[in-house]
Amino acid sequence: MNEKQLITLTKQLHQQKYPVFIIVLLVVASFLGSGEWLKGLLSTSSNECEVIKVYDGDTLTLQCPGQPQPTRVRMYCIDTPEIKQTPWGTQARDHLRSIIGKTVQVKEIDKDRYGRIVGEVYSGNVNLNLAQVKAGKAAVYDSYCKKPEYKLAEKQAQTAKSGIWSQSGLQQTPWEWRKQSKK
Repeated sequence: MNEKQLITLTKQLHQQKYPVFIIVLLVVASFLGSGEWLKGLLSTSSNECEVIKVYDGDTLTLQCPGQPQPTRVRMYCIDTPEIKQTPWGTQARDHLRSIIGKTVQVKEIDKDRYGRIVGEVYSGNVNLNLAQVKAGKAAVYDSYCKKPEYKLAEKQAQTAKSGIWSQSGLQQTPWEWRKQSKK
């Protein structure tokens, strides 16, 4: 394994949230052997997906390894205003576009009734779902969210009057807006 491969390997391990001592152990082990077993391990466990489209503030289309068709992903725990909820919907989408990279990692949690993956989406070490809430671009979907850090981030955004919390209205509860717009 050459120096460039070693640096790439270290970055991949770090992005996959391996503890530092494990990274060091694996790097040392790669020097002792050919390192091919380690590259094989990483390539089979990689879930790095190419971003094809950011549809709105909480839905993406990705091309993931081993998947012949693009994958639709609904971001776990959050609900953003619909695009028709101007200006809130486009602001949520545009904020997500501004913080997302060309590739992301997806931690799948469930599938929704439309067959989409529901998961946490990471760009490097940044949890994009949580970033949308912290920026005030998304509300926490209490019915589906089991992680307390999302509620805490939402409270902080509300206190700071960020994004959707800057004024009252249905942009704060997109699920209510959808119910009313069906009537």
